[in-house]
Amino acid sequence: MPVHRLAVRNFLGGSSLTSADLAMTLLVREDDNKPRPMPTLTVREVGGAVKALESLGVKSVKIFAGSRVRDARASQSASPTNLMARAIEAAKRAAPGVLVMTETCVCSHNDTGECWLADKHGRMDREETIEALGVQAVMQAKAGADIVGPAAMIPGSVRRVRHELDATGHRSVGIMPHLIFESSLYEGYRATMGATPRSGTRAFQISPGHPEQAVHVAQQMVDEGADMILTEPALHTVDTLVQLKDKVPVPLVPFSVSGEYLRLTDRRDDGERDMTGLIEAYTVLKRAGATRVITYGALEIARQLKGS
Repeated sequence: MPVHRLAVRNFLGGSSLTSADLAMTLLVREDDNKPRPMPTLTVREVGGAVKALESLGVKSVKIFAGSRVRDARASQSASPTNLMARAIEAAKRAAPGVLVMTETCVCSHNDTGECWLADKHGRMDREETIEALGVQAVMQAKAGADIVGPAAMIPGSVRRVRHELDATGHRSVGIMPHLIFESSLYEGYRATMGATPRSGTRAFQISPGHPEQAVHVAQQMVDEGADMILTEPALHTVDTLVQLKDKVPVPLVPFSVSGEYLRLTDRRDDGERDMTGLIEAYTVLKRAGATRVITYGALEIARQLKGS
């Protein structure tokens, strides 16, 4: 087969990455100056960030926000004035056409960092946790979220969220549950958001050695009402992505997590990060069946694509 010059390769085209393929991860914090491993924004900065993304062709964001005051019942997780609600409202006010996704979980709101609420014996109270997730999802929808994201992987949680959204008039709000493999690549996020579980583990995350379990869980999520499925860490789930493409009838959206962003980008002399490695990786994800890719690098990648 002949080796074609660059102009010929460009003419023949192929599956290339665009800014519209990306969704930007926004970690929102209260107004403080604590050092954190990952970039964060205050609510005041959200609007400008979303406008900048929109101007570069990035059409969606995924918001993570916790509570400054935390307790055993994650009581602030569904407050209509909490940090998540204010961040959603700020994003929609600044750029109504940008799609807003959320994380729907209690890990950044309770005092243990767990994705579940405990009963009086310290064990998981599954029903109370599922109820809390449903109420939280409704709050996020009222604030303007287009897609909510149950992240605890608790069986029954997607069904409850769908029921609560429908019962409160939010039938058009999508549900994208997280399908998560155990990994050390979440540590940057956990440290930044104060979401490290006291137990040291997440109860329902999938062992990397059992991808067949991921397929089973994804099918259960769809049966419960998932409109799409987020897979993470993105590059650890490429094989699962390929399998799911033929087994579930919903879009698949890999989430490139904090460790991937930190380890696959190099600092240039000007202090900015070189996104080349991530661009290559996300092109592979798109080829494997990803509908979109959620990433901390969306803004930087969009700038690099625009300049290329």
